[in-house]
Amino acid sequence: MNEPIPVALVCGLYGRARAATVDRLLRRHPRAVAIHHAVAAGRVERVVRDASGVLDRTGVGDARGDATRTIGEDLLDMLAGPAAGASPLVIDLWDSIEPRPVAETLARTGRLRLACVHAALDARHLPVDICRGDRLAGTGQATAAGDRRHLAGVLVRQIEYATSLSLHEGDPEDADLAAAVLGHLAPHTPIVTTPETTVAGLDVHELAARVDPATAQLPADRQTGEVTTVVWHRLRPLHPGRLFDVMDELVTTTVRSRGRFWLANRHERMLAWDAVAGAISVTDAGPWLAALPEAAWDLVSPARRAAAALDWNPIIGDRVQHLVFTGPGIDRDRICGLLDSCLIGQGDLLPGAAAWARYDDPFAPYRLRT
Repeated sequence: MNEPIPVALVCGLYGRARAATVDRLLRRHPRAVAIHHAVAAGRVERVVRDASGVLDRTGVGDARGDATRTIGEDLLDMLAGPAAGASPLVIDLWDSIEPRPVAETLARTGRLRLACVHAALDARHLPVDICRGDRLAGTGQATAAGDRRHLAGVLVRQIEYATSLSLHEGDPEDADLAAAVLGHLAPHTPIVTTPETTVAGLDVHELAARVDPATAQLPADRQTGEVTTVVWHRLRPLHPGRLFDVMDELVTTTVRSRGRFWLANRHERMLAWDAVAGAISVTDAGPWLAALPEAAWDLVSPARRAAAALDWNPIIGDRVQHLVFTGPGIDRDRICGLLDSCLIGQGDLLPGAAAWARYDDPFAPYRLRT
């Protein structure tokens, strides 16, 4: 049986940064082959190259539907072609293609060994782009006509899913500021010159656990120059109306915030908070482990059980408020004070969930998706 082909997945909004990373990988590994899918004018074009130059350039499909799916399917077709002898196979993902769905598609084949997920970044633009509220449609980086994603949202998902990062362009001052920002967004992810491709193989379930709300490795309190991260961790439920009233201030006075939280009127459900550059998404992240019968605990992942164990309280189980806010010049006392004012008061803790369920819920019209 043939050994799985090692794969280096390179992502990022910045084409020059990605190209520099791919060039380094091709020079370091004589048998490496790089595949890039460019998305333009509703079409996907595949470019295959090695250290000597371009080997093939072919139109492969329509991007007006799901460009990520088109690219994933084409990559699988390539395994019998130029990719068959590659070591590693370098996949250069076009600007706004996110690495997670591609990694999970490739992992299902059993013919590939994911060696790294690398985000190549522009040190000059990163600190600015992370604050931009533009949609991809306005920057020319949408994958399809109906692509409603925001540039900053894509950028943080690329950074936070990656197993390594690199910084390109700019001067030392740009690099220092960009590295400081990354130290808050992805504090456990190394910044390297060239990605490492010799690891035994990454597990996409473990990669998902690093970013999924129930198990995410959230940053700790930190101050680096003007960049601040504030962690808010509490063990009382939030009043839905009070929280809704302060959300706008919380989101617009910080750049990046995320985590898991507990609304009093949704006693059984964990909610996920995900905000960047003024845009927020609140989603249903499934039941709290404490809301499940013990017989069902074996059905959840080990990572989920481990995360719940870290937060476990003998009275409320794993129900917790754990939100993290990052940005320049954050007023820590203001952020924590706003959130603390939204907690159910000590006098409201009884009669508890039955009464809380009757609270008016301004989140209801948004039909929190799972």
